[in-house]
Amino acid sequence: MKYTLKEYQADAVGQMLTYFADAHDDYHRKGRNVSFSLAATTGAGKTVMASAVIEALFFGDPDWDFDADPGAVILWFTDDPSLNEQTKARILDASADRIAYSRLQVIGSTFNQEKFEPGKVYFLNSQKLSKNSLLVRGAAEEEGEVLVARAASPDLHQHTIWDTIRNTIEDERLTLYLILDEAHKGMKRRTTEDKTEKQTIVKRLINGNGAPPIPVVWGISATIERFTEAMKDAQGRYPYPSYEVDPALIQESGLLKDDIRLDFPVESGTFDTVLLKRGTRKVKDASRWWAQYADSQDSPGDTVVPLLVVQVPNTPSKELLQNTVDAIRDEWPELPGEGIAHVFGDHASIQIGDYEIPHIAPEKVQEAEHVRVLLAKDAISTGWDCPRAEVLVSYRPASDKTHITQLLGRMVRTPLARRIAGDDRLNSVDCVLPFFNRATATEVADVLLGKKPEGDDGSGGTGGGDGRRVLFHPVDMHVNTAIPDYVWEAFDSLPSQSLPKKAAKPTKRLSSLVQALSRDGLLPNARKAAYAEMFAVMDGLMARHKDKIDAATYGLLDVEGETIVASVAGKKVAEPEKFHEIADERSVEADFKTAQRILSADLARKYADHIAVEDEVDDGLFDAHLKIAALAQIDGVSTEIDREATALAMRWLAQYRVDIKGLGDERRAVYDDIRAMSAHPQRIDIRRPKVRAEETAADVDGTKVDTRPQHLMADASGNFPIGSLNTWETTVLDAERNRAGFLAWYRNPGRASDDSLAIAYRDGKGSWRRMCPDFVFFHGTESDVKVSIVDPHGFHLGDALPKLRGLADFSLQYGDEFHRIEAVAQMKDKTLRVLDLKDESVREAIAQAKDAEGLYLSNSATDY
Repeated sequence: MKYTLKEYQADAVGQMLTYFADAHDDYHRKGRNVSFSLAATTGAGKTVMASAVIEALFFGDPDWDFDADPGAVILWFTDDPSLNEQTKARILDASADRIAYSRLQVIGSTFNQEKFEPGKVYFLNSQKLSKNSLLVRGAAEEEGEVLVARAASPDLHQHTIWDTIRNTIEDERLTLYLILDEAHKGMKRRTTEDKTEKQTIVKRLINGNGAPPIPVVWGISATIERFTEAMKDAQGRYPYPSYEVDPALIQESGLLKDDIRLDFPVESGTFDTVLLKRGTRKVKDASRWWAQYADSQDSPGDTVVPLLVVQVPNTPSKELLQNTVDAIRDEWPELPGEGIAHVFGDHASIQIGDYEIPHIAPEKVQEAEHVRVLLAKDAISTGWDCPRAEVLVSYRPASDKTHITQLLGRMVRTPLARRIAGDDRLNSVDCVLPFFNRATATEVADVLLGKKPEGDDGSGGTGGGDGRRVLFHPVDMHVNTAIPDYVWEAFDSLPSQSLPKKAAKPTKRLSSLVQALSRDGLLPNARKAAYAEMFAVMDGLMARHKDKIDAATYGLLDVEGETIVASVAGKKVAEPEKFHEIADERSVEADFKTAQRILSADLARKYADHIAVEDEVDDGLFDAHLKIAALAQIDGVSTEIDREATALAMRWLAQYRVDIKGLGDERRAVYDDIRAMSAHPQRIDIRRPKVRAEETAADVDGTKVDTRPQHLMADASGNFPIGSLNTWETTVLDAERNRAGFLAWYRNPGRASDDSLAIAYRDGKGSWRRMCPDFVFFHGTESDVKVSIVDPHGFHLGDALPKLRGLADFSLQYGDEFHRIEAVAQMKDKTLRVLDLKDESVREAIAQAKDAEGLYLSNSATDY
């Protein structure tokens, strides 16, 4: 894969590969057709995950112990022709190094093959299977009608698409996998007739149309309900459990913008032009901020050219279009003449006053950076993505909020596919709604926060989960100039934690690290140095286990069998006679392949080259592969290699820590991912925040919230809003501010951002999660800054005890770097109780506790 999969993506791919392996076995050994689905909201990277699965089907995947299926044929089915080309392009982009262009074929009207070819992906849409399509002409229900039709119409195909599907399924060497892409519905209006025809076509495809049913159906969908609806008439098919990606993990990944800022008028009147000019200023501001960010980085790929999307009614008047263009150009006079384009359905240029506004294909907007303003109507296009779209101004009325959220759902992806460290401005999208009011704007906010209205099937596609915010009255906080440098230096030294990776392999982590160190010029010849270190380890293991390896080698070479002789005349079976044969090259290669899975494919291959002894007639690889296969069978060898790979990676990460800090955000993110490639939480650095967006009103009406001074980030008056705090959290804040030697405080972001102190913990199901303690306080003097974590958290919440245990483990590991690490809870009588996590007896009590409330009521806690 071109991209490193996010943890949730890797988990999903692993589960899908398990399903594919089971499905292949179910079909070929048991004759059972199966179906299963992957559900994930907008922005999860479903095509990237599908690309990883397709790679594994065609080439195998040692990380998941998955063998390639040499007979795999993939039929990717959608209900929109434009999606096929888009999906093909995305797969090529995600897997250009392995899935070649020739392996991806969009089925056109001239397609005419007896059967599909193995190792290829064929893209098909429902229109190609409609009754009037050339692909199915002559495919009447009765065989006789088919022959008559073909005789009468010479333009009919020799093989209809249904023939091709049937012949492929009936070939025992092939396995036909159907990918039913149900992820992009809701973007276009469809008549009842269209929907009925689509359902009929899908039913025929799944159940068979004069052909056997397709063996394996994999549904990719925005919601489990959508795929279930598509499969409700499936006949005789065994369903595997559906797999749904947690939206919170998608939000946490940084692939989706964290904040959506909603602007709307708070008084009656006509403000469309005023607010359009405001939206235009917003995109100009975004252009300036992105340019500043690009200048601060060392990667040309960090340049983002923001786009303003203006959504108009389905039948906009000439006056509306004229006023729109005039308002934009009044506010943005330097906008080039070609800077405005449209994606209206008529596909022709339109004349608006003195300006000719050209049409542009939706899929080209992202790359057409000369287009800075895009005029659109409903949702732009099925599956359309334009991450550089930073501002939406919608002229749709409040009754059309579904159309607004659908379009906004295409704009929530982060432009660089990662969160920008410490800058909330660049992690947000603006939505300006001139014809909304407080109530209707709140309804939009609910949808954007993942609350599906009754009857909604997920068509809005806004994605998002815990950690996303919808802000009505945000103010950007900047670095507080009143905070001394020595406090910031203390902040820089604080430890944070990464979440462990389930499928982490130390040798793969080391390989990724040496690639990064070489690419960034931090360790020239890093790969050579890593191989030298690991080869020395493996040489030592070879010498230490020589006798065991010799015995294992003999076992691998010796193929033992039995011959049974039956006497027909005597009706007796003689005792079996044993025989022995020497394993051939194919058998040894199979054993070496097993060793590659244990030791890592890259290391096993390179070490084979290292120990191979070449002569005039032999390259020595047979003996080398045999020795490595034997080495991999020795107990403890893989553990020893993993331990040494981990030690080397950790040594180099520590050695080049300062150099890595000096890299741009994109490259630093690579090393953060490498650090996280571990089965245990790893220490990572916190980034300083640059711009922090905070809500300054308690409600949509605009009631101002309280503020407090001395926060690390502040508004122009030196204050920080505390509207997100409840009463007793505010009490804790004020109590800490009143302690002697108080210097500053930090409201730790409660989401996965680089400027947040994060602590890994296991939830009730044993999965790793991230907690972000509420407060970090700074007390003391310039020469002795004392840092404390204080986390108010309700004991009644289901995650209270798991988070306490995570906090206790963190304190055990890093407690010496903090003055205090404390958890505070408000009891039923309104008193506050505190647990001192640096106290060993308290940590022991937490480990033994059955519930959090009992802990706070016990002698382990004291009054706060």
